Amino acid sequence: MAKPAATKGISRKAYAHRVAKLREELIRMQVELKTARIPTLIVIAGVEAAGKGEVVNLLNGWLDPRGADTFGFRAPTDEERERPPMWRYWRSLPSRGRIGIYAGGWHGDALRQDPQDAVQMREFQASLRRIARFEQELAADGALIIKVWLHLSKAAQGARLAEFESDPHTAWRVSPDDWRSHREYDRLAALIRRMRTATDQPAAPWAVINAERERSRNLAVAEYLLERFRQARRRWQRPARAARVPAAALRPLAPAGLKQVQALDLTRSVSSEEYEEKRDKWLGRLHRAFRDAALARRSVVMVFEGSDAAGKGGAIRRLTDAIDARDFRVIPVAKPTDEEFAHPYLWRFWRHVPRAGLVTIYDRSWYGRVLVERVEGFARPAEWRRAYSEINEFERELMEHGVILLKFWLQISKGEQLKRFRAREATPYKRHKMDPEDWRNRRKWKAYETCVGDMVALTNSKEAPWHLISAEDKRFARLEIIRTACREIRAGLGQ
Repeated sequence: MAKPAATKGISRKAYAHRVAKLREELIRMQVELKTARIPTLIVIAGVEAAGKGEVVNLLNGWLDPRGADTFGFRAPTDEERERPPMWRYWRSLPSRGRIGIYAGGWHGDALRQDPQDAVQMREFQASLRRIARFEQELAADGALIIKVWLHLSKAAQGARLAEFESDPHTAWRVSPDDWRSHREYDRLAALIRRMRTATDQPAAPWAVINAERERSRNLAVAEYLLERFRQARRRWQRPARAARVPAAALRPLAPAGLKQVQALDLTRSVSSEEYEEKRDKWLGRLHRAFRDAALARRSVVMVFEGSDAAGKGGAIRRLTDAIDARDFRVIPVAKPTDEEFAHPYLWRFWRHVPRAGLVTIYDRSWYGRVLVERVEGFARPAEWRRAYSEINEFERELMEHGVILLKFWLQISKGEQLKRFRAREATPYKRHKMDPEDWRNRRKWKAYETCVGDMVALTNSKEAPWHLISAEDKRFARLEIIRTACREIRAGLGQ
């Protein structure tokens, strides 16, 4: 953690000269970031009256505004409050090559908790752990994270607040909360130190800059940005993707998961009559479960993964018969768009997390990183290997917020898949479902089966277990999904 900068004064002429030079270097840095497609997050935080807004405004003037966006987050809106705490920050992340300037950043949310007792302190510490993991994921994905804390002593803060308040042109900048922060300076300073210590890490360190002298502060911030840029430059030479997937990438990491998938009984079935008899009964129960979740302001997220032609689409259509059409969205996940590819992997999934009381169904999901991207070599080994922990963390954040999460894997045999492929090709209104990739994926059946086993073993938890569904018989699979969804939502509601 950097120490406070020296507070030597600097003349106006010398300041102007150094600013001109620094601006030139900052623009050059910005061009390099854009060329290298490096997303950059600059967090300007600090105590009250330290000049956070002034520094952010300066950066906006010094950088090319066409490549930078500024974000100022205050108390969450109703829309934001109805989603996990980090949702609004995930949505704001800069795309590759752009700069995001954050006034206060996500750390401000944690400090606003202002814990007063042991329970609140545990919640505060949980927020700090969440922030640290968030920054770790972004850094691992190649983001440059620059965090600056503007420091003022208690005496300097009091003098500045009094100065602002005495001038009619700046009195509006001082609020009762600012004076309360000043009165509680020592207690809040201890909290701030705890926050900085918990979120200071090699890829996202804090720089503490003395903000008592405005010009020295501004120069110190600019110089630190350039210092972090130079430190990170060597990380940008990323190795080219291998043309072929190494055999080691397809060796099982968790053989127990593969055995669990292979042990699934694919002979289970129900007659047409039994299916018709039980379907409406369970759809009615499921409808009531979804309605109770909505009344309790609990979101439901459902994930559907499975072998090609396993019947995910049909299962989703039957299941959504139990939900008011205004209350759910189905998100079909395909190849990332240019916009999605320019952001961290989980970004496109975070943006679709539902508001309180609503339902989002992912037809394929974030598990693509450890399935198709691993098998086809679209993700580097380091990317798909760390994805297991990133996915577990993402799901943990959903559930900590009260989201009810259900995950289904639909399994069929290789022989049944071939029958369905041929039936699709022979049926005019189903031909659109087939493309050359389906046949190519089929030739890699064993590789996909290995990756499915690892996925099940490494992302299974008591709170978010995988439900392995025998889908050889479509009627059995659909009924089993409806019954499982009903039971799991009820359990999530404590019923």
